[in-house]
Amino acid sequence: MAKKKIKIAIAGLGFGAEFIPIYQKHKKAEMYAICQRTKRKLNQIGNAFGIENRYTSYEEMLKDPEIDAVHINTPIPDHAAQSIAALKAGKHVACTVPMATSVDDCRKIVELVEETGLTYMMMETVIYSREFLFVKEMYKKGELGKLQFLRASHQQEMAGWPGYWEGLPPMYYATHCVGPVLALAKAEAEYVSCLGSGTIDKKLIPKYKSPFAIETCHIKFKDSDLSAEITRSLFNTARQYRESFDVYGSKKSFEWNLIEHTDPVIHTGEKPERVKVPDYAHLLPKEIAPFTTQGVYDSDDNQHLSFIQGAGHGGSHPHMVHEFLSALGKNRDAYPNAKQSANITCVGILAHESAMNGGIRRYLPAFTQKHF
Repeated sequence: MAKKKIKIAIAGLGFGAEFIPIYQKHKKAEMYAICQRTKRKLNQIGNAFGIENRYTSYEEMLKDPEIDAVHINTPIPDHAAQSIAALKAGKHVACTVPMATSVDDCRKIVELVEETGLTYMMMETVIYSREFLFVKEMYKKGELGKLQFLRASHQQEMAGWPGYWEGLPPMYYATHCVGPVLALAKAEAEYVSCLGSGTIDKKLIPKYKSPFAIETCHIKFKDSDLSAEITRSLFNTARQYRESFDVYGSKKSFEWNLIEHTDPVIHTGEKPERVKVPDYAHLLPKEIAPFTTQGVYDSDDNQHLSFIQGAGHGGSHPHMVHEFLSALGKNRDAYPNAKQSANITCVGILAHESAMNGGIRRYLPAFTQKHF
């Protein structure tokens, strides 16, 4: 695949439209096709970006033999089925988070990747954000010393979002918390214990039978003395949007800013210091580097709400695209690969099961582990 451009198809053109010009400008990719159920929106996006191959049917798009890889940006309930269908159709898969909402579906994806030899990457924004890359660089240089503890949170008000969000268990969408704590330590989760707290509006409970306003989970890392704490809320909790992680080391610690658009803090011993996090566009090919600091549209009015609320997702979009295309071009695993994506995703799924059962310990299944 390294000798030719990789033909990409994008499914879902809300958040998904953010990636179109990044693929168009990347030298290893051909932005080949788009898929959207609403024909008017499909044509609007297709005309705006000059994409000729357009599909209102995902199933029909997968029959196109020219497509090498599918980037899925559809609603959460569709991720697993569409990933499975794409792999069965012989397409590589990049999928927005989460991988799935059941352990069984995560298993099916992992098994298909092993059977087909195709590439799967869960497009977790936080582990390619400038904040994460900054802390990762500090850790790699030895500035943090020994990692002692990690904490992450993702608090977001989902009122007014599409109907499937209503009453969603907080931990079903926990990858923005789980991803950075596992990725920094290059670790796997071994088991989780989670408690639910508070209550959402009664009208929101029936769809998922989940009552909790907040879920807080402890993660025990496999073959490590490390653990992490993650916190999630989606409804009926007063908090400005926050997608954060804190890292405590023996030499230095990094704490996320409490309020958006302020600076995080680095503690050296007991001395705190505000720090400006630099951009990491220099890690990217020059043609897509500008996308770390801007959306794909000229006006914020056209950008997807998740991009606006998430402060541009830390400039992660071009980094994720470049990682996916580089993995395909070099015939290597992307990070996170299918097993790693399953480990990250299943933490949230099992955490919610734990919360619904009073905090009982739940072990990650063997298929999410490296040596299975």
